[in-house]
Amino acid sequence: MRVVSICPSNTEILAYLDATHLLVGVDDDSDWPQAIENLPRVGRDLNIDMEKVKALEPDLVLASLSVPGMERNIEQLKAYDLPYIILDPNSLDEIASDILTVGKEINKTDKAKQVYQDYYATLKQYQTISEEITKPKRIYWEWWPKPIFTPGQKNWLSYISELAGATNIFSDYDEASIQIEWEEVLEKDPDEICMVWVGVQEKKMNPAIIKKRERAMELQSVINNDIHVLEEYLYCRPSPRLLEGLKKLAYLLHPNYYPAP
Repeated sequence: MRVVSICPSNTEILAYLDATHLLVGVDDDSDWPQAIENLPRVGRDLNIDMEKVKALEPDLVLASLSVPGMERNIEQLKAYDLPYIILDPNSLDEIASDILTVGKEINKTDKAKQVYQDYYATLKQYQTISEEITKPKRIYWEWWPKPIFTPGQKNWLSYISELAGATNIFSDYDEASIQIEWEEVLEKDPDEICMVWVGVQEKKMNPAIIKKRERAMELQSVINNDIHVLEEYLYCRPSPRLLEGLKKLAYLLHPNYYPAP
């Protein structure tokens, strides 16, 4: 079977299913695991070259709608008459369902069930520990700096926050991703700030950018220097790899409760 993945999270799901050998091409931003390093590249996720995809003669294209603008990829897949499925999860449960979906599509149902069970075992473990924490940390997640975007209740980061003994301060918004004003962050005064700018490497995310904002020095998280630059690939991609991010975050916030990752 010949598979092309046009989104990093889809590539990562295949890796968890021990199925990277099926890949004949990936998008430019897929960077894990190392086994895909030398595969043909078909463009960035918002600018996929469908001529290159078609030339790879795929039996299946793993598409996504996880980033606004990806709709154009779906239109082109239809225009080129390429076989595809769309993964568009917002929650950890929907990511789990996608594991089973992809497993069925590539004839690896048994492996998918195993990954699914291990995934939920980890969630249960962290849920149990989180229930022992009497003072959850209040987190502001910054997904994009200008305009400011942050995850809301329907996004996986709200649940990951809870499992890590914390709460997302914008979980009172129902949407998965929301645009907010800096004044709202000031009003909520979070205990911790987590910078995970989508598609941006950690070295390009500087806490000084937040500290320079109007009245930023009034925030407890800024006063205490509790601004964390985290790996975008562990928090912004809807794949089982998010659980690595969960383990890191939980230990960072509550090292006396959670095991070291």
